[in-house]
Amino acid sequence: MLEHLLQDLTYTFRQTRRSLGFAAAVIGTLALGIGAAAALFTVVDHALIRPVQFKNADQLVEILKSTRLNPTGGTTPAWTDIEQWIEESHSFESFAYWTGMGPHNFLVKEPVSVEISGESVSPNLFKTLGVLPELGRDFSSASVGVDANPAEISDALWRGIFAGSKDILGARIRINEKTYTVLGVMPPGFKFPADAPDFPQIWVPADPAGDEVAEKRANGNLGLPTNYSVLARLRPATTLAGARTEMNVIQGRVASGYKDPNARKDNREAVLIPYSQALVGADIRKALLALLGASVVLWLIAVVNVTNLLLARSTARQREIAVRGALGASRGRVLQQMLVEGLVLSGAASLLGLGFAIVSIRMLARQLKNHLPLGPPSMTPDSRILLALLGMTILTAATATVWPAWLAIRAPIEPALRQGGQQAGGGRRQHRLRGLLVSVEIAMSLMLLVSCGLLLRSIYALRQVSLGYRTDHILVARLDVPSYRFNGRNVLLALYRPLLERVREVKGVEAAGLMSEVPLGNGMRMEFSMSSEGGKPPIRAVLKLVSPDIQRLFGMRMLVGRYFSSEDTVGSDAKVVVNRAFAQAYATDKYNLASALGMTMWELKRDRPLHIVGVLDDERQVSISKPSRPEVEICLCQMEPDIGMYAIASFGMSLALRTELPEKEIIPHLRAILRQAAPELEQSDITTMDQVVENSYGSQRLAAHLLEGFGGAALLLCIAGLYGLLAYIVAQRNHELGIRIALGASRSNLLWLVLRQASTMLLLGVSGGAVLAWLSARFVGSFVFDVSAHDGWTLSAAAVLMCGCGLLAAYFPARRAATIDPCVALRAE
Repeated sequence: MLEHLLQDLTYTFRQTRRSLGFAAAVIGTLALGIGAAAALFTVVDHALIRPVQFKNADQLVEILKSTRLNPTGGTTPAWTDIEQWIEESHSFESFAYWTGMGPHNFLVKEPVSVEISGESVSPNLFKTLGVLPELGRDFSSASVGVDANPAEISDALWRGIFAGSKDILGARIRINEKTYTVLGVMPPGFKFPADAPDFPQIWVPADPAGDEVAEKRANGNLGLPTNYSVLARLRPATTLAGARTEMNVIQGRVASGYKDPNARKDNREAVLIPYSQALVGADIRKALLALLGASVVLWLIAVVNVTNLLLARSTARQREIAVRGALGASRGRVLQQMLVEGLVLSGAASLLGLGFAIVSIRMLARQLKNHLPLGPPSMTPDSRILLALLGMTILTAATATVWPAWLAIRAPIEPALRQGGQQAGGGRRQHRLRGLLVSVEIAMSLMLLVSCGLLLRSIYALRQVSLGYRTDHILVARLDVPSYRFNGRNVLLALYRPLLERVREVKGVEAAGLMSEVPLGNGMRMEFSMSSEGGKPPIRAVLKLVSPDIQRLFGMRMLVGRYFSSEDTVGSDAKVVVNRAFAQAYATDKYNLASALGMTMWELKRDRPLHIVGVLDDERQVSISKPSRPEVEICLCQMEPDIGMYAIASFGMSLALRTELPEKEIIPHLRAILRQAAPELEQSDITTMDQVVENSYGSQRLAAHLLEGFGGAALLLCIAGLYGLLAYIVAQRNHELGIRIALGASRSNLLWLVLRQASTMLLLGVSGGAVLAWLSARFVGSFVFDVSAHDGWTLSAAAVLMCGCGLLAAYFPARRAATIDPCVALRAE
């Protein structure tokens, strides 16, 4: 058996050397399909199948409280809720919880501190995850009093900042204003939360009572509770549905004890989400699965194309196969030899496809980083990816090879051995079979082209949406404030005011301002909810802190009243500006926007009520495809350290400036100014507002770009398949065409003969593709905007493109048929 296999391999390599063009066509076609599928499978595996590498990760569940506005999502619970969950539940082995140490954390080192990601976690978090420190101990073994302020640090922090020093255990490090003792170093690659920013990490024990006091102090004694994210591990015999039922009963009892009637009504259920699913939003999940399906379709198109090529090759090798059968080779032996050929070609295509997948992921790394919470996958394939690639290689070889090989070995031996025996009947059946395969290719390709067209039309429609503000010539810098440098100081006076003055002095800067989050940004997004009097529904709105120049800088349109000015200071009456959506939702007369002016919101501080002084036109805040939400803007110049919302400014703001100068000229000046304000700010993320808008397209843009590639590749494969089939038919019918010309057929008759065959295949393919496009519309529907998923114009345009390219591909074989010399054709026969 091994001897036969070795003989087959030797024969395969000899055949490949003899027909390098054929081998290159097969390998290139399969590599395109396998590479696309491998790249998307790598991304899906990284983001959806196994986004976390913790022990028995399928047992980890994130638990939230449901809300009326977001019943499938939820909100994080307070410590008092978690206590009752732990005490009353029986479905979980353990509960762990965590919360951020703060919006921005810095490891204080001179001359420039390093920004890190910090989390306050329950002492049992690492045991719940099934991960122990690589060096040192975890929190559960820390001794109170001996290990003062213990901390675990990431391997990246240890190696990157402390150069992998063995003396790190027991070392004292300062994070912001507090000093910690390093208790342990976590293993390489460990990251928690799994979607944390790409900074070195530190974890410290959570102190619910102490966190409560710190939260009150940071928020001006407003009494806001500290909320924690909760992660629980299911018991081995417990199902998610059973745990969800139990937690709903418990949360119902917990909610009945809330003082706020709205909270009692909104938070009566618990939301349990597998942790791996909680990391990726529903939109991204749908987009990735849809793209994976599109890559499988492209792979099928490649397999069908190669099947066609192998059918043609098996026909050309009929005499060779017949000779082998006449000499005693069994059908199984010939079938084995042809399958080995298919495996060799498929294996070579898989290796080339793997390289194509790696290059594709590297080229898409920036987009994947923007859209995937876990960032792009590793460039190094692991065992699962290689195993999937091996399975795809075998499946590809079997799918593309078995059918042509089976037809070849079942062909009669005697007619093939006759001199010039062509078996017209068998050839005609093969031509019809190959034509059907080309039609199948066309149908699947048309489906991809229609999906691509719908997404491109959606992107175009999104670009036509009025944003409500200008984006040209605006630079945005996200300022992560190193709070330890401004501890005990008014950050507005010590940082923001002098920073704005320096920026405005730069030549070419027309305007500069600050806001807590620019429209369509992905930074700190604040929302608030407040009860209304008289049984009215609570007021819910987006909350922003802005400086007076923001309205002029972005060109936002005032509808009623005025915007903030330099006269709005700490000593003046507190004022807010709202948008049209807010006025229409909560003003006394939604048809008269002026009725919102003078409306009292709440007290900025004691005896300083906030009054509405202006109404802005609506703007796109979170997504271009979603309507504007109610929004409240508060003047940054009226903030003081004893005001609760001052904490928003102390966390960080976005600096926006308008300039006619090129980016390359203004950014160095801006970074120098930021370095003068605080050394840590020099590395702030600086981008254009146009880029912020581009990034906001999210999964639609990612899907559109990938489908462009898939659709183009599918169209190319279809053209190649149609051209190859017609060229082969013309070559096989060379003698017949010569006789037709000798008997008086015109050149135009022969041209039409070939084009008619092409038209039949195109008609069948386009008809089938229209049906597939109609059926697949429900998968594309969630990504389209301002266009129907069954849009006839898009389908018609894709069909015309397919037919035009197909007829162009058919023209060259048809012209060759029309120019056949009958003397040469008949003499050669």
